[in-house]
Amino acid sequence: MFTGARTDDKNLHATSLKGRRLECVTFSTFTPAQAGELAVVERSGFIESRHIGSAVVLDPDGSPLISLGAPDAAVFTRSSLKPLQAIAAMSLGAQLTGPAAALAAASHKSEAGHVEVVESMLETAGLSVSDLQCPSAHPADGAFRRELQERARAQGDENTDPRSPLYFNCSGKHAAFLAAARAIGADTSTYLSPDHPVQQKVAEVVETFASEEPSAVGIDGCGAPVFALSLTGLARAIGRVIRMGSADGAVEETAGPWTAYEREARTLTEAVFADPWTIEGHGRPNSTVIDRLGVFAKGGAEGVIVMATRTGYAVAVKCLDGSSRATGFVALTLLQRAGAFGAEPGAASAPENDTVDAVIAAITDPVTGGTDSEGRTNVVGRLELGEDIADIGERKRD
Repeated sequence: MFTGARTDDKNLHATSLKGRRLECVTFSTFTPAQAGELAVVERSGFIESRHIGSAVVLDPDGSPLISLGAPDAAVFTRSSLKPLQAIAAMSLGAQLTGPAAALAAASHKSEAGHVEVVESMLETAGLSVSDLQCPSAHPADGAFRRELQERARAQGDENTDPRSPLYFNCSGKHAAFLAAARAIGADTSTYLSPDHPVQQKVAEVVETFASEEPSAVGIDGCGAPVFALSLTGLARAIGRVIRMGSADGAVEETAGPWTAYEREARTLTEAVFADPWTIEGHGRPNSTVIDRLGVFAKGGAEGVIVMATRTGYAVAVKCLDGSSRATGFVALTLLQRAGAFGAEPGAASAPENDTVDAVIAAITDPVTGGTDSEGRTNVVGRLELGEDIADIGERKRD
């Protein structure tokens, strides 16, 4: 195992969540001194920026293959946690299948298809947009936003500025929470409270899959409780979800308490791989990784990302400055260096290195500067691996 900087736990003031009293008293994640160099930005031959952080790659048994920085320090998991929140909602009786199951775990860009599915989720549960308690937002998808504006103008509406909780990127997760609350007869007006039965179930599912008690709970950008886990715990949890939920059944899952959620994990995994666009959007980085490589990918705010293969290899990354610019690039590179793709069952499902490299290029923005004589954007640099990753050789699997 390659090991970078070690965790210094003296800077983490963790709190017990026994009794599910969700109080955030964790003062800090890992420090710059504990971090490793993940990536650098090169512009015109000059290193302009350095992204430092932590990362870990686990094999299907949960053993670390690559460790950088402080992967056992607590980080807020942000939207990378959504698969576990979706599983919790389904386990309580939220009737979610197909795209609806995937939207429960999505950070969608509010394409027309995303919005249609979320509206259907609410309608099926006997709920409406007014029940959503996530913030109002504009559709991030420009085409759909323009469509709504043109529709409003055609109807003679004075307000042609489309804003709604429906268009917030977490609206699918919130619709799933509401459906779960309705299924168990719980109050739908307090579904975001840490003491609500739905959020208590989420806490239970998180701890079960991560095999780790969260060290803190805060309030996510959408208003829902968000858990602080180690990157190791996050990778372990999502690796188990995708491995257990893989439709091809190539690997027999190790017995553990998380296997009680096999049905939900399978429903979620099959839904995501059947419709990768649901998780983020057509052509967006997470959806591209899922679609072209058959690897689950879920980014979160503040530079967090988790990826997992169908056989359960998993990687989790946290960029310490909160930037997501390098996270997909780093995560896929680490999976590649760990030999995770070569371990996939069957030649047809194991992407070649050049395919992985092509996807990395597709999801990584170039460094640009000005235009050429024909008005095309000049590429004057690129994102490159940091020293701590560049030194890791590719591992070969038998």
